[in-house]
Amino acid sequence: MERSEYMSDRIWTKEFVIIFFYHFIVLFSMYVSIVTIGNYAIEQYGASSSTAGLVSSIFIIGVLVGRITTGPQINRLGAQKILYIGAVLFFVTYLLYFIDGGLALLIAARFLNGFATGLISTSVNTLATISVPENRRGEGISYFSLSFVLGAAIGPFLGFLMLEIMTFNTLLIIVGTAVFLGTLLLPLVKTNNIVKKGQLSAGRFKVIDRDAMPMGFSALFMGLAYASILAFLNLYAIDMNLVTAASFFFLVYSGAILMTRPFTGRILDQRGANIILYPAFVIMSIGFFVLGGATTGVVLLIAGGLIGIGFGNFQSVAQAVCVNLASRENIGLATSTYFIMLEVGLGFGPFFLGLLVPSLGYGGLYQYLVLSILIAMGIYYVVYGRHEKSRQQSGS
Repeated sequence: MERSEYMSDRIWTKEFVIIFFYHFIVLFSMYVSIVTIGNYAIEQYGASSSTAGLVSSIFIIGVLVGRITTGPQINRLGAQKILYIGAVLFFVTYLLYFIDGGLALLIAARFLNGFATGLISTSVNTLATISVPENRRGEGISYFSLSFVLGAAIGPFLGFLMLEIMTFNTLLIIVGTAVFLGTLLLPLVKTNNIVKKGQLSAGRFKVIDRDAMPMGFSALFMGLAYASILAFLNLYAIDMNLVTAASFFFLVYSGAILMTRPFTGRILDQRGANIILYPAFVIMSIGFFVLGGATTGVVLLIAGGLIGIGFGNFQSVAQAVCVNLASRENIGLATSTYFIMLEVGLGFGPFFLGLLVPSLGYGGLYQYLVLSILIAMGIYYVVYGRHEKSRQQSGS
């Protein structure tokens, strides 16, 4: 009887499938543009590497602002209403890509489209969480996170390949059409969170947890390193004549995550974070060093696998560490802190890293970023790693 009741509490309901698919399509569009638009800015407007990095990463800054703005409004307006606002705003801002107004308009369009994506992502994650049965919520959220992994893999993969055979504007039209078709399914989603009038308080814009913040700096430096992959891998591959291999980079990267995350999740529960994160830092460092010296497609893909094992497992475990550092009533705030700090690194990183490209080159930049990963490891050690055993013994 208990088994039949468990099986009746389905995760993959019609609503969950639609939410999953829509999130995947939106993230797919996000990653297609992130890895291809830097090269477009250079070819179309003669942008420098630093400016091209900004054109790519300003999108993530927009996502960050959208998330910060929307988070406190979920209980007042409802996730469903925010989702519709974000969907409409997405297409309004998407049309700006087709107006040739120079770099300034392109950067503005990127930021605004990222802001709309932030609204969508915040609301969709909320709807996914409440659409699954409470007794299977952890499992449901784990499944839903695959929409992010798949979007981050298939987006860059198809983006690289499609840009070889079509113009950037044609690519935008195809991607926009895919998002539009996914948007048509949203009226079928009836799930919504409980909307409470007057829910907002004087502290409604608190988005940072002070206890989790120190670990957030480790996420920032890891995000800074990974930002160079999103912003410059295509340009690096063009320089090295490895464009075809680079198109498979994110598939290998995501494959490494999908193969290792189930095991590392169980290890985290049984033996703690140290046994996962220290190897993750080291493996990611090796991956960046290998990537910086790549001369063949095989070596490039090996680097992708190593970076997937390192950064992919850091993401899930570091989020858990932030939650462990925070008080129980601030678990949501700690999670928000983790994503904000990570996205600060992802969003602002390419602009500053682009300033180093003229002197270091793309390969040298990747090897130089091993320092960023080691700094992240040092922060983790000071903030959490050296205390983990005593925390486990005290049960906190």
